[in-house]
Amino acid sequence: MEKIRMLSTLGLMGAMRSLSSAFESATGIHVDADFAPTLALLKRLRDGEAADLVILTREGLDEMIGEGRVIADTAADLARSYVGIAVGAGQAHPDIATEIALRKTLLAARSVAYSRLGASGVYFAQLIVRMGIAAEINAKATIVEQGFTAERLVSGEADLAVQQISELKQIDGIDVIGPIPHDLQMPAVFSAGRMANAKQAEAADRLLRYLASPEVVPVLRQSGLEP
Repeated sequence: MEKIRMLSTLGLMGAMRSLSSAFESATGIHVDADFAPTLALLKRLRDGEAADLVILTREGLDEMIGEGRVIADTAADLARSYVGIAVGAGQAHPDIATEIALRKTLLAARSVAYSRLGASGVYFAQLIVRMGIAAEINAKATIVEQGFTAERLVSGEADLAVQQISELKQIDGIDVIGPIPHDLQMPAVFSAGRMANAKQAEAADRLLRYLASPEVVPVLRQSGLEP
């Protein structure tokens, strides 16, 4: 069986699980996928890791195009992603509807889990600086190097977890309260492109066309992404 090697940001992990198997059934091409935060993937690609296809934040993909690692005219924006907040299943849902309510909720939490290398963590670190509460939040934060912040709710290490909604939804035993207020958001756009040194260029192009097609929209929506 033909195989494509794909490196993808964690934000698309939920959607790609079902999309990969649908693509394999339709084409007979197996997708060998590895998921990590964009910043971790950029480092791996710069260190020479091989792949046929990558899915990164738009900024990350543009850097790879600029370095000649990804072919510019294969780039396709797949989905927009919003940052949300989750609590452990069955816990009270604190108010995060406005900036004032969010500030109060974050300050009241015993610990807030966020990711150091993910797009959501970079955004959240800037947000708490902008809100003037960075010192207080970071003094009690549970920093996740990479992976899913909501796991820290299940383990009891944190009261609140911050990440892309599509990433929060990967973990059982939690409740997503909702997105951070829209006027504070800087939505991440996840984009795909074919590597310049792809071994399976033709198969990678087929997968790109499929991921950019209307039939994948319901799966993206279900996983917490906006097509």
